[in-house]
Amino acid sequence: MAQEAAPVLLVFLTRLVSSTWHEGSGYYTAESHTNEVYVEEPPPEPALDYRRVPQWCATLNIHRGEATCYSPRGGSYRSSLGTRCELSCARGYRLVGRSTVQCLPSRHWSGMAYCRQIRCHVLPAVLRGSYVCSAGVQMDSRCDYTCLPGYQLEGDRSRTCMEDGRWSGSEPICVDVEPPKIRCPDSRERIAEPGKLTATVYWDPPRVKDSADGVIKRVTLRGPEPGSEFPEGEHVIRYTAYDQAYNRASCKFRIRVQVRRCPVLKPPQHGYLSCTSDGNNYGATCEYLCDGGYERQGTSLRVCQSTQQWTGSQPLCTPMQINTAVNSAASLLDQFYEKRRLLVVSAPESANRYYKMQISMLQQATCGLDLRHVTIIELVGQPPHEVGRIREHQLSVGIMEELRQFLHLTRSHFNMVLLDKSGTDRERYILPVSPDELFDFIDTYLLSEKEAAQRAQHGDPCD
Repeated sequence: MAQEAAPVLLVFLTRLVSSTWHEGSGYYTAESHTNEVYVEEPPPEPALDYRRVPQWCATLNIHRGEATCYSPRGGSYRSSLGTRCELSCARGYRLVGRSTVQCLPSRHWSGMAYCRQIRCHVLPAVLRGSYVCSAGVQMDSRCDYTCLPGYQLEGDRSRTCMEDGRWSGSEPICVDVEPPKIRCPDSRERIAEPGKLTATVYWDPPRVKDSADGVIKRVTLRGPEPGSEFPEGEHVIRYTAYDQAYNRASCKFRIRVQVRRCPVLKPPQHGYLSCTSDGNNYGATCEYLCDGGYERQGTSLRVCQSTQQWTGSQPLCTPMQINTAVNSAASLLDQFYEKRRLLVVSAPESANRYYKMQISMLQQATCGLDLRHVTIIELVGQPPHEVGRIREHQLSVGIMEELRQFLHLTRSHFNMVLLDKSGTDRERYILPVSPDELFDFIDTYLLSEKEAAQRAQHGDPCD
C-alpha cells in the first residue's frame, strides 16, 4: 500500500466567517472566499486493515427498498471503501434522491435516498354518482364508479392508480337517460247527455314520476282538456312528460261517446217533422206538422227516450175541412189564413177558351200546387147561372158576389188573382199563365223561411 507522495498545487476558495458540514457528503461549504494559493501535502493514506475494519461506511438500510452493492474487495464487503451501491424501491414506491452512491474515504456515502410511497391525487366527486376504491389513492388501487338510480354512467367505469402517480382513463359522468314514468287514466265510455250529441267528460291528470331526480319539467296534453264536451265517436287523449334532461315518456287513453238513438221517424203524408238536436237521439223532440190545407189528427210531439223508443204514436195529416156554409166571404177566407194560398179564377162562361186553357194546365200541375199550398176557387158564368166552387164544395150566390167585389173581379172577361197566406192580393193575370211561371213567382216571393228550408231539405217530390 505504500505509495510515493508527490507535491500537489491546490487552489482553495475558503469562506472566512463560518463553515457548514453536510453529513454524508464529505465536504464543507464556507461562508466567504479568499483567493489564496498554497501547497498542501496530502495526508498519508492510512494503512487500513480491512480484515479488522470491513465496514468502512454505515450499512445501507432503505425502508421499502434495497441496495445492490459491488465492492472492490469482493462480494462479502458491502460497505467497504470504494463500494458502489445501486438503490431501488419496492413496487408501489418511488426513489427520491440518488440512485447510485459510493462509500467515500470520509466514511460517508456520496449521497442518500429514500423510498416514497406512490400516491395519486384524490379523485373528485362525481355529480349524481359515487366511487369506491380498493386501496384509497395508493398505486394499483382501483376505483369503481356507480350512479344514482335513474342515471347511467358514461365513460370509464373504473380507474386505476398507475406507477407514474396518475389515474388511468378519464373522469366519467352520470347522465339521466331514463325517461320518466307516466300513467294515464283508464279509457272510458260515456252516454251522450239528453237532447245533446255530446258528453262532458272529466278525468284526473296522469301520474308522473321521474326515476332520477324526481323533477318533471313539463307535461303536455294533445287533445281536449278535462271537462270538455266530446262528440259522438272515439277520441284519443295523449299526455307526454319531460324530465330535466328532456327525456320524455308518453301515455294515452281513449274516450268513447255513444249516442242512444231511436228509430228514424218518417214524416206523415202531406206533412213533415220538425225535430230538435239530431232528430232521433236520446232526448230529441219531434213535432209533426201538416202541409197547408191539411190538419193533424193525433199527438203533435214525440220524445226519444233512454230506452231508445219514441213516446206516443204517429199522427195523420188529413185534408182541412172547408166550410162553405158561412155568412160572408170574410168567414170563408179566414179558414185559409196562414194555411193556404188562394188562386181565384174568374171567367164569363165555362166555354171561355182562356178559362179552359188555364184549368187544363192547373189540373196537370196538381202536385206542384199542393206542394206550394195553393187552393183554387172558381167563379164562372153569369147570374143566375153563375157557379162558384172550391174543389167539390159549392159557394152560395152571396159569397160569390162578395168575393168579386172584395177582389175586384169582373164577369166580362177572363182574369185571375193570387192571394198569399195572409189573404193579401199579390199578383193578377188577364191571360192564362203556365204552372212554371206561377210556381216561379210563388217560390221567389211568397215562400216563408220555414217553407224554403223544407224545400231545400226535401227537394221537389213532384219532379
